[in-house]
Amino acid sequence: MTDQFSWGSGRLEFGFAWGADSPVRITAVTRDGAAIPVHAVPLVEVTTAQHGNSPGADRISHTELGLALRYASHAEERDGGTRTLAIRQTAPGVEAVITLEILDTAEAAVRSRVEVRATGGTTLVLRSVASWNAGFTRPGTVDDDNLAGWHRVQGVSDWFGEGRWSRTPLRGIDFPRLSTQLAHSTHDPRGHYSVTSDGTWSTGRHLPVAGLETTGLAFAWQIEHNGAWRWELGEDLQGGYFTLSGPTDADSSWTRVLRPGESFTSVPATVTLGRDFTEAVAALTDFRRAARRPHPDNAAMPVVFNDYMNTLMGDPTTEKLLPLITAAAAIGAEIFCIDAGWYDDGGNWWPSVGEWQPSTTRFPGGLGEVIDAIRDVGMTPGLWLEPEVVGVDSPMAGKLPDEAFLQRHGQRLVEHQRYHLDLRHPAAIAHLDGVVDRLVNDFGVGFFKFDYNVNPGPGTDLNADSVGEGLLGHNRAHLAWLDGVLDRHPGLVIENCSSGAMRMDFAVLSRLAMQSTSDQQEFAKYPPIAAAAPISLLPEQAASWAYPQPEMNDEEVAFCLVTGLLGRYYVSGHLNRMTEAQRATVATAVATAKQLRGAIATGHAYWPAGLPDWTEPWVALGLRGEAEDLVSVWRRGGTATTTLHLPHLAGRDLTVATVFPADLPEWKTDWDAATGTLTVQAGDAETAARTLRITTDS
Repeated sequence: MTDQFSWGSGRLEFGFAWGADSPVRITAVTRDGAAIPVHAVPLVEVTTAQHGNSPGADRISHTELGLALRYASHAEERDGGTRTLAIRQTAPGVEAVITLEILDTAEAAVRSRVEVRATGGTTLVLRSVASWNAGFTRPGTVDDDNLAGWHRVQGVSDWFGEGRWSRTPLRGIDFPRLSTQLAHSTHDPRGHYSVTSDGTWSTGRHLPVAGLETTGLAFAWQIEHNGAWRWELGEDLQGGYFTLSGPTDADSSWTRVLRPGESFTSVPATVTLGRDFTEAVAALTDFRRAARRPHPDNAAMPVVFNDYMNTLMGDPTTEKLLPLITAAAAIGAEIFCIDAGWYDDGGNWWPSVGEWQPSTTRFPGGLGEVIDAIRDVGMTPGLWLEPEVVGVDSPMAGKLPDEAFLQRHGQRLVEHQRYHLDLRHPAAIAHLDGVVDRLVNDFGVGFFKFDYNVNPGPGTDLNADSVGEGLLGHNRAHLAWLDGVLDRHPGLVIENCSSGAMRMDFAVLSRLAMQSTSDQQEFAKYPPIAAAAPISLLPEQAASWAYPQPEMNDEEVAFCLVTGLLGRYYVSGHLNRMTEAQRATVATAVATAKQLRGAIATGHAYWPAGLPDWTEPWVALGLRGEAEDLVSVWRRGGTATTTLHLPHLAGRDLTVATVFPADLPEWKTDWDAATGTLTVQAGDAETAARTLRITTDS
């Protein structure tokens, strides 16, 4: 006999079922009233030292404990705008509670986490705890090709090459048809496709945001963790499944010992559904807006000028900064950030980080003179910090105890001439709190760029069951520290940076205002990064550098300025060396960015030229709004004509106007309402860009 019930919102509902001899499973999903049965797999998957996989494999699904768990109870709650479901299951010596949340303002998204508790007299050695496990194909049999027509959508990153996305058929080299049903015990396939991240660069190689898509249906997800994680795709004899997790033993040296009565809670993961991947990402966008920390900056979105990129490059001085400050104020910047090097007296700022005292050689009249100059022209002063590291040449390296740093076998970990603080230790927290409070209170700093340029590896073995558990403790302490900073300074605006975007996860971005999307210095390579960024984060958080230079021609200047226009506007460049006409162009772009802030903060991204490709000559990013669409289009060589796909506007009459630049030759457009395609013809310049406004005439 099977028991079952349904739970969810008006837009997303799940059907759960279980029996006396089977664990709780998701058997159906309903999106906007359309019910879709799905391949049923255990809802909770846990591996321990004494309970592995069945059949044996290196997956985090198909676990013996997942199969052994049995329904005990469930409870639904409503707290303000959040509805919650907790399902409790038990097995001998184990209790597992999965908690699902849906927010009223993001009803097509569900957030999940799992708490595991050791019961009775049993000690559990956890090796993995999945936050989500569910099927995505329709229920089938061994004769059905359940993966046919499905694609995975995923992104990879690198320094200077963040967010490179691809769409790949599932059925193929990763999932061939193996006929394992012919094995002596009718085995499910052992294979799987897994993507992992270890260490603290949560997006340094692979991205914790991804999805699955077939005709008329798509799933998207994000693992909300600033450390190690894993997502996994697999195939049973009856269908496909996907599993989302934080750190694991196999991938990131994580184990956690639970003595009787102790518990562990997994990292959160959020899953959305849509008719295609773009719609599923739009649901993630709604969730991110609903779940992020409230802050005045979420709507204000002030324009930031930063002196680093292709400008001072870590060599700020009073002499160099004062002309830039005057020029930045003149073009309309609202925040001026002094980037790396402001604390360094020796000319080598990299290994000297950590004490965060202003340089006396760079600022003969004191840093306060420069800060006052920023404030006197009406901008908010900002500073660059890399808070979690202490350079090997920093005085703080000898002032803090060894226990305040990540360690291995009693030795401090060193990575690229930096020690890494362990934020589980009170001395590390006291040091960082003192730094931030001093700079805010003594200098009036209202903006920080928090950078993060090293990855210390799997973790620390000090005061931890495993190096991965030590790192997880540090990761969670880092988030708690950020919360504490913003609790004490609620108006402080903090940018998340990490060698560009090596830690671009929602755990951090649910707290911080904006994200530097890359360190890419070649302006023609930046559009694919800028266009893909809204898959991973909110458009209004995506700070893609606009760094025009005096030696550029008019089209190149406009190209750079368009790159950041549909995100959080982030300006650099030698403004003080530009001509009056060039500065006027930058000022126009800044004014345009301010006019677009409301649309950016409410829009949903789409990609009318397809997923941004690293080498394609044409790249496009659209933001869909209620009254109009905004589309940035970049040409990087190739033919002068491209086709943009706007299926949501098919059958309607359109007006296309240029938002920016308005003083360069207008690109010609031709709209085919029947096919929903817009043909765009550029001018003679092979490197050029435009931001367009598209409105319907009916």
